[in-house]
Amino acid sequence: MDMTTGPILGNIIRFTIPLILTGTLQLLYNAADIIVVGRYGSETSLAAVSSTGALINLIVNVFMGLSIGSSVLVSQCFGAGKMKDVSEAVHTSIAIAAISGVAVGIFGFFASREMLVLMDSPDDVIELSALYVKIFFIGTPFNMLYNFGAAILRAVGDTKRPLYFLMLSGVVNVILNLVFVIGFNLDVAGVALATIVSQAISAVLVIICLMHTDGPVRYHIKKTRIHWDKLKKILGVGLPAGIQGSVFSMSNVIIQSSINAFGAAVMGGNGAAANIEGFIYTAMNSVYQAAITFTGQNFGARQYKRIRTVALECIGIVFTVGFGLGVLAKIFSVQLLSIYTDNPSEIAFGVVRMNVICLTYFTCGLMDVMVGLLRGIGRSLIPTIDSILCVCGFRIIWIFTYFAQYKATGASPEDCLTVLYASYPISWVMAFLVHGICFIAFFAYAKRKARKEDAAQAGEATA
Repeated sequence: MDMTTGPILGNIIRFTIPLILTGTLQLLYNAADIIVVGRYGSETSLAAVSSTGALINLIVNVFMGLSIGSSVLVSQCFGAGKMKDVSEAVHTSIAIAAISGVAVGIFGFFASREMLVLMDSPDDVIELSALYVKIFFIGTPFNMLYNFGAAILRAVGDTKRPLYFLMLSGVVNVILNLVFVIGFNLDVAGVALATIVSQAISAVLVIICLMHTDGPVRYHIKKTRIHWDKLKKILGVGLPAGIQGSVFSMSNVIIQSSINAFGAAVMGGNGAAANIEGFIYTAMNSVYQAAITFTGQNFGARQYKRIRTVALECIGIVFTVGFGLGVLAKIFSVQLLSIYTDNPSEIAFGVVRMNVICLTYFTCGLMDVMVGLLRGIGRSLIPTIDSILCVCGFRIIWIFTYFAQYKATGASPEDCLTVLYASYPISWVMAFLVHGICFIAFFAYAKRKARKEDAAQAGEATA
């Protein structure tokens, strides 16, 4: 897809729909895990699996952020017509994926239990949680390869083939969940093993796809190496994005620790609600990915007026999608939670979370779109700093001041959790406003700088 010409709104919709479906399938991995163990596992299996997401993201997100750097670099070079640079970026990205996947897998495998202890995971849950996380991290190299490969394809407008790969691997994941848990009674180990097999299938398929793709994104195994100039640019965008993701996860780990203190029923209900909300987030995150890629290609092609249009239309789309899906999730919260568990306490506590999050979740999408616009013009450190202060810093202060004081009054668990969850929408609104101001300022600066560079190059050519 050439994002530098043609109708913007239509192309954004064409780009985002496969991404939404792809993200939904990825979420179905975890949803299938939670539903199967919630229905057929032990009493604490749902809490064990659903409470590990924040920890996994904390460890993985630094390196997953590098895939954003790869996407931005490939899209900018592709938009500028620098095909040799595109090829070098592709091979550098695959090398990074392989190395980081092994490193993260080893660290996560050996450090997971100790980190669960720091999160105050209850005694009746921690052993199952540790087992699930250890097995999950064995598959991290496959997870990295798929995400980097999919990021490369998205950077040149191909969002359909990653969807097809996940459709196949998702079906395998669901089937193996049922076989391992019901057939072999493997409980949380079974759903973790099913996830690994599914990730391996999607990783192999995306690499084969790149090996047989025509054009500059074609992957050759023998050319796999790190081009240091490309690595520097990928790190420049991706490392701040990864740090931001991990700091986000760190604040979520602290929130999860506060949730763990209320017991397994709250953990299970919170995890099920968070999984449902994840489907809304996936739809909004697809617009964020579009903002990055469309901005990156048009910035590389010096199409500045189109970037303004991209910004306005992405904001409109993410508001419509986020608010609309949030209202539906709020209305049908009990029915949706009942898919995951038949425990009335877990359902009730899940509803508490959804009452706060669902109607305000669109503000998270607005925040992310502004981040995507900034990263598309190569400004990745700015939203990281903003997010650390406005989101993570605020949440930590909220938990240790207002929430702690409110909890000390002896209020009911439902009221305490409502106060805890309120930290999410407040932080999203703060970050959206700050990101918006930064984008306006730095976009104007980037245009002036690029025009000076173009004028200098034109002068040299004339001379």
